Amino acid sequence: MRNIIAAGLVAAATLPAAAADISGAGATFPYPIYAKWADTYKKETNVGLNYQSIGSGGGIKQIQAKTVTFGASDMPLKADQLEKDGLVQFPTVMGGVVPVVNIEGIKSGEIVLDGATLARIFLTEIKTWNDPAIQKLNPNTKLPAQPIVVVHRSDGSGTTFLFTDYLSKVSADWKSKVGANTAVEWPGGLGAKGNEGVANNVSQTKGSIGYVEYAYAKQNKMTHTKLVNKDGKTVEPTAESFMAAATAADWEGTPGFGVVLTNESGAGAWPLAGATFILIHKQPKDGAAATDALKFFAWAYAKGDKMALDLDYVPMPDKVVNAIQKVWATQIKDANGKPLFAVTN
Repeated sequence: MRNIIAAGLVAAATLPAAAADISGAGATFPYPIYAKWADTYKKETNVGLNYQSIGSGGGIKQIQAKTVTFGASDMPLKADQLEKDGLVQFPTVMGGVVPVVNIEGIKSGEIVLDGATLARIFLTEIKTWNDPAIQKLNPNTKLPAQPIVVVHRSDGSGTTFLFTDYLSKVSADWKSKVGANTAVEWPGGLGAKGNEGVANNVSQTKGSIGYVEYAYAKQNKMTHTKLVNKDGKTVEPTAESFMAAATAADWEGTPGFGVVLTNESGAGAWPLAGATFILIHKQPKDGAAATDALKFFAWAYAKGDKMALDLDYVPMPDKVVNAIQKVWATQIKDANGKPLFAVTN
């Protein structure tokens, strides 16, 4: 548990003990940990969380439209967009995106890919699993002459942003032909909605490859690949390798804490790491609801670290959480300009 004590919640004093559920929508990447936190939080407080796991694009649209108390995105919004929409942005946890495959006889970690080869697979230039480019990376593994079926997200997705941002950094061809965004024009393959949809499609399709947040791969007992990182080291996806990717991150110096953790340096760094972010209005239309949401996230920062680690997410460092809560206390206010959150030590 952290030393941070979350805080005086000004509007909450007037609410009944069993308040309405907190409403949020967006990224599927953090859904497993938000669901776990929500279940535990409701048992402690009798306050539930109604979170729609609809993808980062949907979460951004819903918070802009003010139809939910908070939105969630794995692609951080830039400072000018946050300012335009009157939003505060902060990260909750970090995690990793992993390539997952369905190849008969191949177990997790038995195939190694590098960024350039992964880009060529998703560009549909590499069409079979025994292609020389893949075989060169896996000289001791017998790979089948099986067609590769690419599975990608069909919805606006922060997981897609992280994946395509990484491919754009390691492949000039990918950058020029496809680029990085929450939704892109895929050169080919099958589309599926949400991390859940990609996980299901890969599990059911022989010879397939897709990308999902690591918790989905683990929960569904999927076969993940290893990756060669920026330092040329072959790494496994683990909480430690996700943390290694964030070692040099300048959270407090980046507007909206919007750090992107793809293709980071470090011998142990997983190259497809990223944080997931919450978006909430600086002046919410329902101050009590916003206060309840902040209270939930304050509780998660204070008590949710072990739950996050159990699902292979990486908690935010205490220093960053302190900075986040100072932003809440100074920037999120009711219609009268009164802060909805007060930090107490």
